[in-house]
Amino acid sequence: MEKRTKEPQYNECFDIVDKVGFTRFGLMSNQVWYDDPRRITFLLSRYKFVSKMLSGCGNVLEVGCADAFGTRVVLQEVGRLTAIDFDPVFIEDARARMVERWSFEAMVHDILDGPVPGAFDAAYTLDVIEHIEKRNERRFIENIKASLKPSGTLIVGLPSLESQEYASPGSKEGHVNCMSADDLRKLMSCYFNNVFIFSMNDEVVHTGFSKMAHYLIALCCGPK
Repeated sequence: MEKRTKEPQYNECFDIVDKVGFTRFGLMSNQVWYDDPRRITFLLSRYKFVSKMLSGCGNVLEVGCADAFGTRVVLQEVGRLTAIDFDPVFIEDARARMVERWSFEAMVHDILDGPVPGAFDAAYTLDVIEHIEKRNERRFIENIKASLKPSGTLIVGLPSLESQEYASPGSKEGHVNCMSADDLRKLMSCYFNNVFIFSMNDEVVHTGFSKMAHYLIALCCGPK
């Protein structure tokens, strides 16, 4: 490959390759990129929303990071980040792809087993609670809340109940606890004084009619 581009400012592309090599997708993001590339846009848009909502937080927890492909987006805006998942396969993959500039702590931990040691300024969990059996959803939220400082913030994102009519068979197989906006607000209000519900369609986050939303995000402040 010729290592000089016609426009000289783009020669930096080769500098990055020489320094750190090519960045690859993670296990899950690779499958998404192969099966439905548009979903990568949706995924990163959710992480972008989280990054801006939590911008300036010193110590942040991600619960259920999977391959942590989007985690770097949040890391751009916060001081320190710990990402957990209950599956060691995904944590091993995240660690293997990590580079010094975008390093964070990745650890195996099942939040249903207990809180994460430490006191976090904020936490977020995207596309996880719909995989948690309803009988365990309160323990899931309680253990995340117990990982937060008294002034902590939590962001929860999941596919809406209404969207499941259009979900793929593979998605439906793992989605055992999707919720409507009202159900999500009611649950989160048990643990936080202020709960703000956002709707999302494709990559657009908005405050429109929740029953037409494909995805829901709860921004929760003021732990009770």
